[in-house]
Amino acid sequence: MKPQSQALYRQATTLYRQGRASQAIESYRKLLSAEPQFADGWYDLGYLLRRQGEFDQALQAYQRALECGVRDPQEVHLNCAVIYSDHLRMDAAAEASLRQALALQPDYQPAQLNLGNLFEEQGRREDAIACYQAMLPSEGFDVRLLSELQLEALGRLSHLAPPVSPDDPSLARLRRSAGNATTQDPQVRANLYFALGRACDKLALHDDAFRAFAEANRHAALAGPPYSPRGTEVQASQLIAASAAIGNPSAPSEGVQPLFVCGMFRSGSTLLEQVISGHPMISAGGELEHFPRLAARLNSNFSALTDAECERFSADYRAHLLRISNANQFPKFVSDKRPDNFLLIGLIKRIFPQAKIIHTVRNPMDNGLSLYMQHLHQRAAPHASDLGAIGHYYGQYRRLMAHWQMLYGADIHSFDYDSFVRDPQPQVDALYAFLGLETDANSLNFHQRQNTVKTASYWQVRRPLYREASGRWRHYQQPLQPLRVALEAAGVNDLD
Repeated sequence: MKPQSQALYRQATTLYRQGRASQAIESYRKLLSAEPQFADGWYDLGYLLRRQGEFDQALQAYQRALECGVRDPQEVHLNCAVIYSDHLRMDAAAEASLRQALALQPDYQPAQLNLGNLFEEQGRREDAIACYQAMLPSEGFDVRLLSELQLEALGRLSHLAPPVSPDDPSLARLRRSAGNATTQDPQVRANLYFALGRACDKLALHDDAFRAFAEANRHAALAGPPYSPRGTEVQASQLIAASAAIGNPSAPSEGVQPLFVCGMFRSGSTLLEQVISGHPMISAGGELEHFPRLAARLNSNFSALTDAECERFSADYRAHLLRISNANQFPKFVSDKRPDNFLLIGLIKRIFPQAKIIHTVRNPMDNGLSLYMQHLHQRAAPHASDLGAIGHYYGQYRRLMAHWQMLYGADIHSFDYDSFVRDPQPQVDALYAFLGLETDANSLNFHQRQNTVKTASYWQVRRPLYREASGRWRHYQQPLQPLRVALEAAGVNDLD
């Protein structure tokens, strides 16, 4: 490599380490103009482009890395599969990339685990089980000798083929695995304890289940950052103030329209999206990153967004909605089911003044328990690993939603999970009336769909409608007292 190119490479890697992604990308492009056969440069560029949401360009960079003979090509195929699966909703391409990785290295555990996850999202239970089993030794293995990815596979297997009785040997194995795994990664330990908690909950071993969930959340919290009650209150105040300072541009009303589904995590948003995706005029988009990424760039200074920037973002976003749409005909709506977009309703209405928003709601105690039972990453939901923090956060969520309802109430429809599981048809009828659509008889056949579901609820929505999750908190009344106290302190009193 020429001295000038070496200097560019050092500059690019320094910018990357400093978190200055856009400048790093520019430096990598200059470097690769001079050194077009530099495989590692193409790989690094692909990684940065993926982080910036430039998925097509990232795929092109990864392809160039492969053509230039990059080291560890199986890792490049894995990264391509993640883009295809998580961002472009191209599951066949994702599966092909993972199989290419495994063809290059049959024991490549990251690809095997991701292939199992992909099959789960598609509802292919037996294929997923086969993937996870292929990662594990035969019966009688010592859990202390398993890799972290093998432990992840073990946890996934316990969910797909759960213990059927308290004396099931698989439950004893899961207990041993959670307690004796030697991994130093607290997130892997957390996953095992979450798996144990869910298995015990299904068997009505409620005391054992809650102990497992408490241990799971203790490990999960180690990922940091810790929950900041004051920081959450300041954020809510800033978002409320920002919404008062921005105006609305004109936005196109023709063509595909975004339909936002938001609310607390674990409040029924995946079920809701699965229901509405049966309508011929609605296509499911899943959880999209566009608005959180834009908000991070603006740092809550939404008034700095010009009308021209709004129009560019709107056009790019709507083009992406069309690309990921799986509808057989041109849909009227494509959903964006990112639950924490409830924080950004002011920004959403800045860019899409006519946007329809479905707000999923659920009994606060059940919602809090469900958060505590699910491994949500600490960076995305730092409140989820502590019952008191969940209660405080819920109060700030209610505060923000009351503000949005005051400003945009006519465009916000509350979809009550508990009412839906008790008597679904009136809830569906009211929802479609809000959207200006005729009720579709196929909506309640959501469990029969052969679609991909990319959230932690992907197996729940493969089942016919069930009620046992509504009121589940009553099995855990005593250990949930910190949640009740925190909710009441936050002014949330509709708990029973």
